[in-house]
Amino acid sequence: MEKVIIVLNAYQRPGAQVEKAKRLKKELENLGAEVEIVRNFRLADVKGGAAISGYRCKCVFLDKDKSAAYLLEKAGCRLFNSARAMELCDDKMLTHAALCGAGINMPKTIYAPLCYYPDVPVPEEFLKGVGESLGYPLVAKLCYGSLGAGVFLIEDFGALCAFESRYKLQAHLFQQFIVPAGTDVRCIVVAGKFLCAMKRTNEGDFRSNIELGGHGEKYEPDDDMIAMCERAAAVLGLDYCGIDVLIGEDGKKYLCEVNSNAFFAEAERVCGVNIAKKFAELIISE
Repeated sequence: MEKVIIVLNAYQRPGAQVEKAKRLKKELENLGAEVEIVRNFRLADVKGGAAISGYRCKCVFLDKDKSAAYLLEKAGCRLFNSARAMELCDDKMLTHAALCGAGINMPKTIYAPLCYYPDVPVPEEFLKGVGESLGYPLVAKLCYGSLGAGVFLIEDFGALCAFESRYKLQAHLFQQFIVPAGTDVRCIVVAGKFLCAMKRTNEGDFRSNIELGGHGEKYEPDDDMIAMCERAAAVLGLDYCGIDVLIGEDGKKYLCEVNSNAFFAEAERVCGVNIAKKFAELIISE
Protein backbone atom coordinates (compact mmCIF):
# COMPACT_ATOMS: atom_id res chain seq x y z
CA MET A 1 0.00 0.00 0.00
CA GLU A 2 1.37 3.40 -1.00
CA LYS A 3 2.12 5.83 1.82
CA VAL A 4 1.23 9.52 1.39
CA ILE A 5 1.52 12.28 3.97
CA ILE A 6 -0.34 15.58 3.77
CA VAL A 7 1.57 18.35 5.54
CA LEU A 8 -0.19 21.25 7.25
CA ASN A 9 1.35 24.13 9.16
CA ALA A 10 1.78 23.51 12.89
CA TYR A 11 -0.43 26.51 13.67
CA GLN A 12 -3.07 26.01 10.97
CA ARG A 13 -6.51 26.87 12.33
CA PRO A 14 -9.63 24.89 11.39
CA GLY A 15 -10.99 26.09 8.06
CA ALA A 16 -10.63 25.71 4.31
CA GLN A 17 -7.05 24.41 4.36
CA VAL A 18 -7.86 21.67 6.88
CA GLU A 19 -10.97 20.70 4.92
CA LYS A 20 -8.89 20.59 1.75
CA ALA A 21 -6.49 18.17 3.45
CA LYS A 22 -9.40 15.96 4.53
CA ARG A 23 -10.85 15.94 1.00
CA LEU A 24 -7.52 14.92 -0.49
CA LYS A 25 -7.07 12.25 2.17
CA LYS A 26 -10.44 10.73 1.31
CA GLU A 27 -9.76 10.69 -2.44
CA LEU A 28 -6.28 9.21 -1.95
CA GLU A 29 -7.67 6.50 0.33
CA ASN A 30 -10.32 5.71 -2.29
CA LEU A 31 -7.41 4.97 -4.62
CA GLY A 32 -5.83 2.58 -2.11
CA ALA A 33 -3.24 4.82 -0.44
CA GLU A 34 -2.38 4.92 3.25
CA VAL A 35 -2.69 8.60 4.15
CA GLU A 36 -1.64 10.58 7.21
CA ILE A 37 -2.26 14.29 7.82
CA VAL A 38 0.86 15.65 9.53
CA ARG A 39 1.42 19.00 11.24
CA ASN A 40 4.84 20.29 10.25
CA PHE A 41 6.22 20.35 13.82
CA ARG A 42 6.18 16.54 13.65
CA LEU A 43 8.67 16.64 10.79
CA ALA A 44 11.46 17.77 13.11
CA ASP A 45 13.35 14.85 14.65
CA VAL A 46 13.54 16.37 18.14
CA LYS A 47 14.70 13.10 19.71
CA GLY A 48 17.23 11.95 17.15
CA GLY A 49 18.64 15.38 16.38
CA ALA A 50 18.17 15.07 12.62
CA ALA A 51 16.70 17.89 10.55
CA ILE A 52 13.73 15.80 9.39
CA SER A 53 12.27 12.64 10.92
CA GLY A 54 12.05 9.46 8.92
CA TYR A 55 9.50 10.12 6.18
CA ARG A 56 10.38 8.59 2.79
CA CYS A 57 7.17 8.82 0.81
CA LYS A 58 4.99 11.02 -1.35
CA CYS A 59 3.97 14.27 0.30
CA VAL A 60 1.19 16.75 -0.46
CA PHE A 61 2.73 19.93 0.94
CA LEU A 62 -0.07 22.30 2.01
CA ASP A 63 2.27 24.55 3.99
CA LYS A 64 4.48 27.44 2.90
CA ASP A 65 7.47 26.59 5.08
CA LYS A 66 10.22 26.53 2.46
CA SER A 67 12.85 25.04 4.78
CA ALA A 68 10.65 22.08 5.68
CA ALA A 69 9.83 21.49 2.01
CA TYR A 70 13.47 21.43 0.94
CA LEU A 71 14.43 19.18 3.86
CA LEU A 72 11.68 16.71 2.98
CA GLU A 73 13.00 16.53 -0.57
CA LYS A 74 16.52 15.98 0.74
CA ALA A 75 15.15 13.13 2.86
CA GLY A 76 13.76 11.46 -0.26
CA CYS A 77 10.13 12.60 -0.36
CA ARG A 78 8.38 13.44 -3.62
CA LEU A 79 6.53 16.69 -2.96
CA PHE A 80 3.35 17.90 -4.63
CA ASN A 81 4.18 20.71 -5.39
CA SER A 82 7.97 20.76 -5.29
CA ALA A 83 9.80 23.02 -2.87
CA ARG A 84 11.06 25.22 -5.71
CA ALA A 85 7.64 25.56 -7.34
CA MET A 86 6.10 26.47 -3.99
CA GLU A 87 8.85 29.02 -3.33
CA LEU A 88 8.35 30.68 -6.72
CA CYS A 89 4.60 31.01 -6.18
CA ASP A 90 4.80 32.13 -2.56
CA ASP A 91 6.68 35.30 -3.56
CA LYS A 92 4.71 37.35 -6.10
CA MET A 93 7.84 39.06 -7.40
CA LEU A 94 9.62 35.72 -7.91
CA THR A 95 6.56 34.48 -9.79
CA HIS A 96 6.71 37.51 -12.07
CA ALA A 97 10.47 37.14 -12.59
CA ALA A 98 10.15 33.43 -13.43
CA LEU A 99 7.43 34.10 -16.01
CA CYS A 100 9.13 37.08 -17.66
CA GLY A 101 10.30 36.18 -21.15
CA ALA A 102 8.08 33.08 -21.28
CA GLY A 103 5.54 34.59 -23.66
CA ILE A 104 2.97 35.17 -20.90
CA ASN A 105 1.18 38.51 -20.77
CA MET A 106 1.12 40.09 -17.30
CA PRO A 107 0.15 43.51 -15.94
CA LYS A 108 3.00 46.00 -16.08
CA THR A 109 4.94 45.42 -12.86
CA ILE A 110 7.57 47.47 -11.01
CA TYR A 111 9.79 45.98 -8.31
CA ALA A 112 10.05 48.03 -5.11
CA PRO A 113 13.60 48.10 -3.71
CA LEU A 114 13.67 46.59 -0.24
CA CYS A 115 14.62 49.01 2.54
CA TYR A 116 16.57 47.79 5.57
CA TYR A 117 16.61 51.03 7.56
CA PRO A 118 13.40 52.38 9.13
CA ASP A 119 14.77 55.90 9.54
CA VAL A 120 15.74 56.40 5.86
CA PRO A 121 13.26 58.54 3.87
CA VAL A 122 11.43 57.10 0.88
CA PRO A 123 12.98 58.24 -2.46
CA GLU A 124 10.32 60.53 -3.94
CA GLU A 125 11.91 60.33 -7.38
CA PHE A 126 11.25 56.57 -7.50
CA LEU A 127 7.62 56.96 -6.43
CA LYS A 128 6.97 59.69 -8.99
CA GLY A 129 8.33 57.35 -11.65
CA VAL A 130 6.02 54.57 -10.47
CA GLY A 131 2.98 56.83 -10.75
CA GLU A 132 3.99 58.15 -14.16
CA SER A 133 4.66 54.65 -15.50
CA LEU A 134 1.58 52.86 -14.16
CA GLY A 135 -0.91 55.71 -13.82
CA TYR A 136 -3.56 55.97 -11.11
CA PRO A 137 -5.17 54.08 -9.65
CA LEU A 138 -2.45 51.44 -9.37
CA VAL A 139 -2.12 48.27 -7.33
CA ALA A 140 0.42 47.72 -4.57
CA LYS A 141 1.09 44.17 -3.42
CA LEU A 142 3.12 42.73 -0.60
CA CYS A 143 5.13 39.87 -2.07
CA TYR A 144 3.88 37.47 0.59
CA GLY A 145 0.18 37.11 1.25
CA SER A 146 -2.83 34.96 0.42
CA LEU A 147 -6.59 35.31 -0.01
CA GLY A 148 -6.32 38.95 -1.08
CA ALA A 149 -4.42 40.06 2.02
CA GLY A 150 -1.64 42.56 1.34
CA VAL A 151 -3.18 43.87 -1.90
CA PHE A 152 -4.03 47.58 -1.99
CA LEU A 153 -5.57 50.00 -4.48
CA ILE A 154 -3.55 53.23 -4.60
CA GLU A 155 -5.59 56.19 -5.84
CA ASP A 156 -3.01 59.00 -6.02
CA PHE A 157 0.54 60.10 -5.26
CA GLY A 158 -0.23 60.94 -1.64
CA ALA A 159 -1.60 57.46 -1.02
CA LEU A 160 1.44 55.97 -2.75
CA CYS A 161 3.82 57.88 -0.46
CA ALA A 162 1.84 56.81 2.60
CA PHE A 163 1.88 53.17 1.50
CA GLU A 164 5.62 53.20 0.83
CA SER A 165 6.40 54.82 4.18
CA ARG A 166 4.41 52.13 5.97
CA TYR A 167 5.57 49.08 4.01
CA LYS A 168 9.09 49.96 2.84
CA LEU A 169 10.62 47.32 5.12
CA GLN A 170 8.52 44.55 3.53
CA ALA A 171 9.08 43.08 0.07
CA HIS A 172 6.45 44.48 -2.30
CA LEU A 173 5.71 45.49 -5.87
CA PHE A 174 3.56 47.90 -7.86
CA GLN A 175 1.33 46.83 -10.70
CA GLN A 176 -0.87 48.21 -13.44
CA PHE A 177 -4.56 48.33 -12.48
CA ILE A 178 -6.65 46.35 -14.95
CA VAL A 179 -10.24 47.51 -15.51
CA PRO A 180 -12.87 46.20 -14.79
CA ALA A 181 -12.16 45.67 -11.10
CA GLY A 182 -13.52 42.99 -8.82
CA THR A 183 -13.55 40.18 -11.36
CA ASP A 184 -11.14 37.55 -12.66
CA VAL A 185 -11.00 33.95 -13.86
CA ARG A 186 -9.53 31.22 -11.66
CA CYS A 187 -8.18 28.38 -13.81
CA ILE A 188 -7.28 25.04 -12.24
CA VAL A 189 -4.37 23.16 -13.81
CA VAL A 190 -3.48 19.58 -12.80
CA ALA A 191 -0.57 17.59 -14.25
CA GLY A 192 0.12 20.40 -16.70
CA LYS A 193 -3.37 20.32 -18.21
CA PHE A 194 -6.27 22.72 -17.80
CA LEU A 195 -9.08 21.12 -15.79
CA CYS A 196 -11.76 23.74 -15.14
CA ALA A 197 -12.32 27.45 -14.58
CA MET A 198 -14.63 29.74 -12.65
CA LYS A 199 -15.27 33.44 -13.01
CA ARG A 200 -15.04 35.23 -9.66
CA THR A 201 -16.92 38.47 -9.09
CA ASN A 202 -16.95 40.74 -6.05
CA GLU A 203 -19.26 43.75 -6.23
CA GLY A 204 -18.00 45.18 -2.94
CA ASP A 205 -14.22 45.07 -3.45
CA PHE A 206 -11.69 45.45 -6.26
CA ARG A 207 -10.32 42.05 -5.18
CA SER A 208 -12.34 39.11 -6.45
CA ASN A 209 -11.35 36.55 -3.80
CA ILE A 210 -14.14 34.26 -2.60
CA GLU A 211 -12.85 34.72 0.95
CA LEU A 212 -13.47 38.48 0.65
CA GLY A 213 -17.08 38.12 -0.44
CA GLY A 214 -16.70 37.20 -4.10
CA HIS A 215 -18.85 34.55 -5.74
CA GLY A 216 -17.99 32.05 -8.44
CA GLU A 217 -19.67 30.79 -11.59
CA LYS A 218 -18.56 28.27 -14.17
CA TYR A 219 -16.50 29.77 -16.99
CA GLU A 220 -15.44 28.40 -20.37
CA PRO A 221 -12.04 29.90 -21.27
CA ASP A 222 -10.85 30.18 -24.85
CA ASP A 223 -7.82 28.36 -26.20
CA ASP A 224 -5.54 31.34 -25.59
CA MET A 225 -6.34 31.48 -21.87
CA ILE A 226 -5.92 27.72 -21.52
CA ALA A 227 -2.55 27.84 -23.30
CA MET A 228 -1.41 30.74 -21.09
CA CYS A 229 -2.25 28.85 -17.92
CA GLU A 230 -0.70 25.58 -19.03
CA ARG A 231 2.44 27.43 -20.09
CA ALA A 232 2.71 29.19 -16.71
CA ALA A 233 2.27 25.91 -14.81
CA ALA A 234 5.01 24.31 -16.92
CA VAL A 235 7.47 27.19 -16.45
CA LEU A 236 6.93 27.14 -12.68
CA GLY A 237 7.09 23.34 -12.47
CA LEU A 238 3.69 22.94 -10.81
CA ASP A 239 1.79 19.67 -10.37
CA TYR A 240 -1.36 21.47 -9.21
CA CYS A 241 -2.25 25.15 -9.16
CA GLY A 242 -4.89 27.81 -9.48
CA ILE A 243 -4.05 30.61 -11.90
CA ASP A 244 -5.83 33.96 -11.78
CA VAL A 245 -6.39 35.71 -15.10
CA LEU A 246 -7.64 39.27 -15.56
CA ILE A 247 -9.54 40.29 -18.69
CA GLY A 248 -9.26 43.94 -19.67
CA GLU A 249 -12.00 46.06 -21.21
CA ASP A 250 -10.48 45.38 -24.63
CA GLY A 251 -10.58 41.61 -24.04
CA LYS A 252 -6.84 41.32 -23.50
CA LYS A 253 -5.84 38.65 -20.96
CA TYR A 254 -3.33 39.20 -18.16
CA LEU A 255 -1.95 36.54 -15.86
CA CYS A 256 -2.31 38.05 -12.40
CA GLU A 257 -1.17 35.45 -9.85
CA VAL A 258 -0.34 31.76 -9.56
CA ASN A 259 -1.41 29.87 -6.44
CA SER A 260 0.40 26.61 -5.69
CA ASN A 261 -1.97 25.77 -2.81
CA ALA A 262 -5.21 27.00 -4.35
CA PHE A 263 -8.44 26.08 -2.58
CA PHE A 264 -10.80 24.07 -4.77
CA ALA A 265 -14.11 23.75 -2.88
CA GLU A 266 -15.86 26.63 -4.68
CA ALA A 267 -14.47 25.62 -8.08
CA GLU A 268 -15.69 22.06 -7.52
CA ARG A 269 -19.13 23.36 -6.56
CA VAL A 270 -19.68 25.66 -9.52
CA CYS A 271 -17.89 23.59 -12.17
CA GLY A 272 -19.13 20.16 -11.13
CA VAL A 273 -15.61 18.72 -11.33
CA ASN A 274 -13.96 16.54 -8.67
CA ILE A 275 -10.68 18.43 -8.50
CA ALA A 276 -9.47 16.55 -5.42
CA LYS A 277 -9.88 13.24 -7.23
CA LYS A 278 -7.92 14.46 -10.27
CA PHE A 279 -5.12 15.68 -8.00
CA ALA A 280 -5.14 12.38 -6.08
CA GLU A 281 -4.94 10.40 -9.33
CA LEU A 282 -1.86 12.39 -10.31
CA ILE A 283 -0.20 11.72 -6.94
CA ILE A 284 -0.83 7.96 -7.15
CA SER A 285 0.33 7.76 -10.78
CA GLU A 286 3.72 9.39 -10.18
